[in-house]
Amino acid sequence: MPKLISKVRASSIVQRFSKLTAIRNGGKEVGDYSQAMRTFTTSNGHVAEPVSRSGQKQIVDALVLGERRRAVSLLYEFSLGNNKLSADDFASILQSCARLPDPLALSLMSIMGENTNCYSMLPIYNNFLAACYETQTVDYANECMDLMEHQMVGKNEITYAQLLKLAVLQQNLSAVHEIWKECSKFYSLSLLSLRKFIWSFTELRDLTSAHTALQHMVRLAFRENSYISRTAEGRFCDLRLDIPAPSSGNWSSIDVSLDTVGSSNFDMERQSLGSMETNTARKTLSASVMKLLRWSFNDVMHACAQVQNCDLAEQLMLQMQTLGLQPSGSTYDGFIRAIATTRGFSDGVEVLKVMQEKNIKPHDSTLAVLAVMCGRELELNLAEAFLDEMSKIHNPHPYNAFLEACDVLDRPERAVQILAKMKRLNLQPNIRTYELLFSLFGNVNAPYEEGNMLSQVDVAKRINTIETDMMKNGIQHSHLSLRNVLKALGTEGMVKELIQYLRAAENRFSRYDTYMITPVYNTVLHSLVEAKESRMATQIFKSMVSSGVPPDAATYNIMIDGCSIVGCFRSALALISMMFRSGFNPQAVTLTGLLKILLRSEDFDGALELLNQGISEGIQLDVLLYNTIFQVAAEKGRIDVIELIVEHMHLQGVLPDPSTCSHVFAAYVDHGFYNTAMEALQVLSVRMIAGVDKDTDEKRTELENLILGEDSEDEPQILETFKDSKEYLTVALLQLRWCAILGYPVSWSPSDSQWARRLSSNLASTNGLL
Repeated sequence: MPKLISKVRASSIVQRFSKLTAIRNGGKEVGDYSQAMRTFTTSNGHVAEPVSRSGQKQIVDALVLGERRRAVSLLYEFSLGNNKLSADDFASILQSCARLPDPLALSLMSIMGENTNCYSMLPIYNNFLAACYETQTVDYANECMDLMEHQMVGKNEITYAQLLKLAVLQQNLSAVHEIWKECSKFYSLSLLSLRKFIWSFTELRDLTSAHTALQHMVRLAFRENSYISRTAEGRFCDLRLDIPAPSSGNWSSIDVSLDTVGSSNFDMERQSLGSMETNTARKTLSASVMKLLRWSFNDVMHACAQVQNCDLAEQLMLQMQTLGLQPSGSTYDGFIRAIATTRGFSDGVEVLKVMQEKNIKPHDSTLAVLAVMCGRELELNLAEAFLDEMSKIHNPHPYNAFLEACDVLDRPERAVQILAKMKRLNLQPNIRTYELLFSLFGNVNAPYEEGNMLSQVDVAKRINTIETDMMKNGIQHSHLSLRNVLKALGTEGMVKELIQYLRAAENRFSRYDTYMITPVYNTVLHSLVEAKESRMATQIFKSMVSSGVPPDAATYNIMIDGCSIVGCFRSALALISMMFRSGFNPQAVTLTGLLKILLRSEDFDGALELLNQGISEGIQLDVLLYNTIFQVAAEKGRIDVIELIVEHMHLQGVLPDPSTCSHVFAAYVDHGFYNTAMEALQVLSVRMIAGVDKDTDEKRTELENLILGEDSEDEPQILETFKDSKEYLTVALLQLRWCAILGYPVSWSPSDSQWARRLSSNLASTNGLL
């Protein structure tokens, strides 16, 4: 069987022991003490003057308390006196050393193994391996395995169980499979052993092996008498005689029948599960066996949740019901996780209703998963209801998911309520909580409103309050929390504070950690550009580059956008050149920045040429780019430009948005072309609907009823689509309804519109030239 880590030579353990401990007593090295121990263990087992039990207890107590120096001193005193100890007399001492685990145990076991009259060492080795797992000292476990191999003490099922835990500790799936093969060679595996293998496979996410072992466990439970009992401490135990398997060094001398029986017992039988299940009514399993089976089913069920295998989870649930295993809250916890993460939270809620009908209380972890998923779907009421049902909260993660949903929906008032609940529960926030708080409460004004003196004072107070709470809980800023603070300051136009926090970020994060620091610089540069502080943005950009912080594509696009403030096309071209040298290709946002510069001087011919160049270079144009042209063209009264760009946009398959409709509609109205304005609004609205809802033809009657209906509830019903994040569809339907109210019939074929046909003809006649 492969070692869990690199193999250590057994022959060097005794020599290394003195180096590990390095304890002197009366001028004697521990190596001298080991020699004295070697004298004890070479006796024939008889005791001249046995040491009292109180003497042994003193040594054991010293070891348990971690006072190894005193324990060694006591043992050394025995070696100088008239008392003689046999190997077996050191059993309790060794057991205590093994439970620590301690290098001293390794040394004693190495020495005592040389005595043929030695006390049985396997239980001590098993204790030592168990202690290695508890203390996560796998290197000592490897030394112990070397000694076991050298002394040929063999292994029993307890040994294999400890090795399984150590393999899981190191996430070593291949080791688990090797243990499976070796253990099955010598043992007809019991229900307890199979349960441990199933646990190991599920911990390492080997769902196939776990399910195979589980089916073997089910067949074994219903096929044979199961010798399962409980110890005085309440732990399960197997009443079968556990005869140690020989050391691997003696495999060649093992009787071949052992190999044959072992293999045949562990091969997966071909009998169908259905025929086995028909016999369940004739066999009643003990409560202990039923509990073991349920635990193993739960292990596999939770593995299904981890790998999102809802189909197998459903099969396991049906099989449990067939076998008469009543699912527990833990079973449903894994089942709901598997179902909800694969099919959505609504299916998980349906399973939760089944639990309530059976009076099974869901685990807090189940409610937390559903709360998180509802938060992701922006279902705040349902998410909050699940949070209220949770009894013991130790992790702020589900609350953070709720705060994140509040941030997306811009509902800070709901966030205040959930924060109050966290405070009542004494639930300490983590850094993610604070990241969201800065995003939720950093901004005072509504979007598109500029900051003023009062709002700036309010923002400063909010940021200070949140940071004070962070300090109280011993949490430092992350790169994201700092970015959110910078965004808040930038939105309010607080340039001085913005630069102060930038300097703090520079000191907090390494300039060479681009994942951390480059996005921080980008946030500051964007805020400066939005505040029209182009000169300061240029200085920060130069400082950034000179200090070794590499710009990314977003950095260059922000700076190109900043060039539009001063109308410096040459600087923008220089930035594009740097962008190419850094390995970044221009994108639609890059063209938008260049377009702003051209449109600043009303160079519409250059704008169209730039559009065509972008298309030829494979850049995917977006609606924001076209809206940049529409806005300037509408302000300058260039209807000819607007009509040309509308058709250009349509040919490129870019759908209009509400801003497109607003700019085009306003341009016609400002020139008194009211009928054309309504016709254009209808065409653009229908194109928006067709792009957002692919089932327009099937829903045409339903949509027409909403548009043409005279019921006062029609408009509120249209607004309901906002809840599904389909605001484009809502705007389009409302625009068509207003057209209908003004007496303009709705046409679902934009190509039939005279306005649309004229735009197409004009673009063809001009060959795309303005």
